[in-house]
Amino acid sequence: MVDVHPYGSWPSPFTAAWASSASPRIDGAALVGDEVWWAQSVAEEAGRTAVFRRDATGTVHLVLPAPWNARSGVHEYGGGSWAVDDAGRLFFVERRDQQVWVREPGSDPRPLTDDADVRYGGLRATGGMLLGIRERAGRERAIVRIDLDGAGASDLVAGSDFVAQPALSPRGDRLAWVAWNHPDMPWDRTTLRIGRLEDGAVVEWADVTDGSTAALQPEWTDEDALLYLDDATGRWNIWSLRLDADLPRAPLAPADADTGGPLWSLGSRWFGATSDGGVIAVRTNGADELVWRDAAGTETVIDIPATASLAVEAVVGHRALISGVAPGLSGIWLVDFDAPGATVHVDLIVGCRAEIAGEDLDAWLPETRPFSVEGPTGTVHAFVHPPHHPRVAASDAERPPYLVLVHGGPTGHEGGVADAKTLFFTSRGIGVLEVNYGGSTGYGRAYRERLRGQWGVGDVADVAAAASGLAATGAADGARLAIKGGSAGGWTVLAALARTDVFRAGISRYGVGDARTLAADTHDFESRYLDGLIGPLPDAEELYIERSPLTHIDGFRVPVLLLQGADDAVVPPSQAEAIRDALAARGIPHAYVLYEGEGHGFRGAEAVVHALESELAFLGQVFGFPTPGVPAIELTAG
Repeated sequence: MVDVHPYGSWPSPFTAAWASSASPRIDGAALVGDEVWWAQSVAEEAGRTAVFRRDATGTVHLVLPAPWNARSGVHEYGGGSWAVDDAGRLFFVERRDQQVWVREPGSDPRPLTDDADVRYGGLRATGGMLLGIRERAGRERAIVRIDLDGAGASDLVAGSDFVAQPALSPRGDRLAWVAWNHPDMPWDRTTLRIGRLEDGAVVEWADVTDGSTAALQPEWTDEDALLYLDDATGRWNIWSLRLDADLPRAPLAPADADTGGPLWSLGSRWFGATSDGGVIAVRTNGADELVWRDAAGTETVIDIPATASLAVEAVVGHRALISGVAPGLSGIWLVDFDAPGATVHVDLIVGCRAEIAGEDLDAWLPETRPFSVEGPTGTVHAFVHPPHHPRVAASDAERPPYLVLVHGGPTGHEGGVADAKTLFFTSRGIGVLEVNYGGSTGYGRAYRERLRGQWGVGDVADVAAAASGLAATGAADGARLAIKGGSAGGWTVLAALARTDVFRAGISRYGVGDARTLAADTHDFESRYLDGLIGPLPDAEELYIERSPLTHIDGFRVPVLLLQGADDAVVPPSQAEAIRDALAARGIPHAYVLYEGEGHGFRGAEAVVHALESELAFLGQVFGFPTPGVPAIELTAG
């Protein structure tokens, strides 16, 4: 029998604490013999990144215990904060000092570097060497070789504003890498280079690509053959290059889908080569899929539960480790494949799916579906997660409230999977609409370049069109649409509240309110990002003023919840506080929550739980439904 309750007030077993524990960040994985190694955040330990290994018997061991924290700060977004070699030596960047440390089996960690005003990331143990990216004074970067005896790091190659993804050839005498310069971002234009190593440094190099495309992730398949990603066709595809033959570089099986994405994290990987000449790769066209292409060119889509945030973490022989997000589950899967036509075995190795006693989690999953509308800038892609409860429904006369999610970046992507934080809302009768506005990845270069020069205009028009379009179908209550986003998504939230009348409430997590302040305060990696999104300063200063939500504070008319990390170096608290002060001056109901010890994105359990509960309480207060079990939030108009 189904009980009837108003939307938003449905009783749910999924608490904010459950959502926090079920949503760890997976930070890389590796195969070491028969063992699987991986890193993940531990929310209950202030979000620190711990490293684990699963031995051949299936027993899990903690390799990096507290207080050690494997987390790089290069580019502020880090990535590649750890690596492991065949001897089981763990190399990691310790968050507190940003130096490289090693923990050998049975020993305590010891430092390998000791450099002032330096950060390391992008670690890779290969060919008996430890390679990495060194960032000095927040702006000088080089690919370095880190001495395993603790003698520090020596430069292999520098000379570009940014370098990433070093790949050592099997014989150890060539290095491939990706480089780019301001004002480009790595999804705009990069150059793939190959250099010759001599006496511990790259003595000469050649450009493989001409710098007009966004090449990524070089991987050697033998001493004279290289695979890499490029979007010269308008889609990121895998390309091949042979150095020992007069053959042009060419895409492997070009598809109308992306194998590749935005290089926010230095550890990002989208494909890997198998020992028999095959390739396993992620393809994205809205949702993700995993594709195996054998040496003969036969392609097979691998049935894996995860269809969002897929990454090919490691490939050794005929085995691959794949991380990703499935409905209600973050995990790592081991994929084992041999020959064309053979059965592919997919085993869940690490499953971060928090179970609830007496509940079948699958029964709570919403019927997620893709959704698209025609907006002022063209087709807008989105995913709909309707409210769902196995034992409760609402009156047929009522339409549900919806929370419209705007991803960050703005060069980012939502994969359309009902994760734990989505279930926190849908199980209570609040629908979730994830919008991949023009500018998002996963739909090709032309789609992501729709935002070029249009940030604050195109993204706002697209999220408004998607929300209004969903309401027009009758699936959502147009009078109870809220919008939520973080970082660049927070900018879109604030701009949409200031410049449209579509939304009745807004939740901004560490959002941008003033573009000029962001350009002046932000870190080097993104310091010229706005050149492409709005225009170069000082010529475009008036446009920065016009686009900024803070300029249009008189357009705010609905309640706003502002959530901010006190230690955020990407979008400092001053941005949220300027919006808070302007809302107070206008008498707009609002709440401002500052989380001590949190940065750009909340990691600690206390902050994650409090933020989710605050969002639910805020929506209940604005839309008029009870939120039992969740502390009330106080809105002030002054």
